[in-house]
Amino acid sequence: MSGFASSTRPTKSNNVKITQVATYKILEGEGHLKLGANSVLFGGYDMETAFKYIAMAGYDGIELSAIDGMSQHLVLTNWKELADDIKRFSKEYDLELLAMEQPSRDAERMELAFQAAVEIGIPIVNCGPGGASDDESAWGGVIDSLGSLSERAEHYGVTLCVKAHVGASIYNTPTTLRAMKEISSPAFGIDMDPSHIHRAGENPVEAIAAVVSRVKHVHIRDCKGTQRGPGTPELQANGRGDIDLVGYIRVLHENGYTGPLNLEVIGAREYSLEQCCTIAAESRGHMQACLQACGAR
Repeated sequence: MSGFASSTRPTKSNNVKITQVATYKILEGEGHLKLGANSVLFGGYDMETAFKYIAMAGYDGIELSAIDGMSQHLVLTNWKELADDIKRFSKEYDLELLAMEQPSRDAERMELAFQAAVEIGIPIVNCGPGGASDDESAWGGVIDSLGSLSERAEHYGVTLCVKAHVGASIYNTPTTLRAMKEISSPAFGIDMDPSHIHRAGENPVEAIAAVVSRVKHVHIRDCKGTQRGPGTPELQANGRGDIDLVGYIRVLHENGYTGPLNLEVIGAREYSLEQCCTIAAESRGHMQACLQACGAR
């Protein structure tokens, strides 16, 4: 695929090549996990650039970043003006709109996220849990908030997912299981990210098996070490760290999970386009190898 690191718009002939590759990949991925990438990896570039190079790397779909400070992609205060462009990019680059990430639990901001999701055709909205680890006084507020937001998601016909996050109220398997028990809405799901579970001192393969019944979205990246942050962007690329991602994906496959598996690499806003493309392509290749290793493709 020539011109991989080019920052120019694709020519008509290049568009044909992208369409041909995308047709193959959708046939290949039918009924299986959907491989996507969060546009935040290309947070230093415009939204179409993210679509273009995520498609070139061979992904099935895209997760749109609505993360203030990390990207200017799905800007929720301006979502109505962006909706047509997003739909056009999805069709032109043949990338399924798999999810959106909007980390705040703020009710007004989440209402905008749900409205945008319905209009644009995004089935899943991912948010952060908030609160603080092992702070029982914050737990009730977190669960009440997520419960209310799940009811709003149900109203709009979309799914709200939350993941265990280092330093938050929900940060490991026990707190994830507790949230699953206390939030019964069918519109609520778990977004599992092995890097956060790894940094909580747990085995991500065992963790995913414990909560897989409610997993509706997966953020995936690697991590080297157990420090608070996930590491530099290149060390978040799948295969660069310490996590058994083959085993992790095998559990998902064996339990019939066919939802999104979205690469989420943060911190690359100042990276060159070539660096971002390399991370996307390297991770996509590793994800494909994991799927093949466990018989999922």
